[in-house]
Amino acid sequence: MFVNSGKELIEVCKEKNMPIWEYTLNSEVEESGSSKERIVERMKKNLHVMQESSKYGLENEIKSISGLIGGDAKRLNTYSKNGKTLTGEFMVTAIARAISCSEVNAAMGKIVASPTAGSCGILPAVIISAGEKLNKSEDELVKALFTASGIGIIIAKNATLSGAEGGCQAECGSAAAMAAGAVVEMMGGSVEMALDAAAIVIKNILGLVCDPIAGLVEVPCAKRNASGTVSALTTADMVMAGVKSMIPFDDTVLAMYRVGKQLPCELRETAMGGLAITPTGIKLKEKVLGKNK
Repeated sequence: MFVNSGKELIEVCKEKNMPIWEYTLNSEVEESGSSKERIVERMKKNLHVMQESSKYGLENEIKSISGLIGGDAKRLNTYSKNGKTLTGEFMVTAIARAISCSEVNAAMGKIVASPTAGSCGILPAVIISAGEKLNKSEDELVKALFTASGIGIIIAKNATLSGAEGGCQAECGSAAAMAAGAVVEMMGGSVEMALDAAAIVIKNILGLVCDPIAGLVEVPCAKRNASGTVSALTTADMVMAGVKSMIPFDDTVLAMYRVGKQLPCELRETAMGGLAITPTGIKLKEKVLGKNK
């Protein structure tokens, strides 16, 4: 059975002298009864879906079914190449990839809910962009996805991944934490460093509400995927520079769960609070769903 906490994960990985990805893979082999090769192949298929969904919007102007979002990934991709960006082509392309996944999702395309559909752009954008920058192989990207999965399992065991239960901190926050830890391990960081990165991301996104316009995971969700992508990548650099989290990973997960429980129902994916009930939010809802909804 997979460990129950970050502290236990550090201990078992030290004892077995293995990274998070390897422990996660071995745990899945034991629990599922499938072969290591079959599990790796399944994760590789997930990676391929991520690659396609993060790329499609860069080259095609996608429109969501509702019409609320679309075309931003392509705009960002074009902008990334003009040499005038503030944060550089790497970061803007990463953001574009995150938006692309969100647009594909909103247009009923194929995505990987990692960990949820509303946060589906963060992990692909971070892993693919970092892998490209670091010249990592496909196998190394797959390992990073196992690392992210291991971190996600611990969050799910001790808190929640659902915006309806814990706000967007539980969706985009968890996705960004998973991604940051995965990149740190991809860069050669230790298990402790990977969990420091995850902890810092959760601290920085703690309390983020879930307030989708018209109840759809489009606005403001797509742009929160972009924000989560930036948080994951910048936090990975912080940790690789030697920055540590004063609050350990397990405590940040506990805090996230408690904060989620303290959020009123209006701020937990009910579309009854936050941006969803602003004058513009209400107008957009009426446009999409009709005035009687």
